[in-house]
Amino acid sequence: MSHEVVEKNVGLLAILVLLVISVGGLVEIVPLFFLTDTTAPAPGVERYSALRLEGRDIYIREGCYNCHSQMIRPFRAETERYGHYSVAGEFVYDRPFQWGSKRTGPDLHRVGGRYSDDWHRVHLINPRDVVPESIMPSYPWLAENAVHDPDIQTKMERLRLLGHPYTDEEIAAAPAALEGKTELDAVIAYLQGLGTSIAHRK
Repeated sequence: MSHEVVEKNVGLLAILVLLVISVGGLVEIVPLFFLTDTTAPAPGVERYSALRLEGRDIYIREGCYNCHSQMIRPFRAETERYGHYSVAGEFVYDRPFQWGSKRTGPDLHRVGGRYSDDWHRVHLINPRDVVPESIMPSYPWLAENAVHDPDIQTKMERLRLLGHPYTDEEIAAAPAALEGKTELDAVIAYLQGLGTSIAHRK
């Protein structure tokens, strides 16, 4: 088959283009299904507890991802500031992941354990009390709202179907784990767990 025949026959050209794209796509995608370092949890990465899972949902609800990324790229400028670069196995329990692409505020992927719970509490209620130049909005209602999610067990069961290894006991105990907790407690629990699986942090 000559090049000229292919160029003059639009239908044949379309079929050949689709064939090449399909083969190329399969060559790129199929091997990823067999790479455990991209699909298995990194050492030390644990599924979210009920409280951290609620904190993550509140983080998303409040739009924190619009200003904060959770992805440290392997560039010296980033690792010097934030710590070890992010690895794929750290995100296996994130659905959806919170990588983000805009940093109005700092990256939060290694914020876990960097500040105390009290620091986070003050910072979330009024950021300027700890960082005077901050442009982050205040979230005082988080301290007033109790965590209440009647669907927490259903949520954990659905995540278990997706591969999160929740036990029946953990799912049964989830409502009790949220009792007496505020939304602020949940967000702090979520933040304090971010990026703690890799020990090297700045």
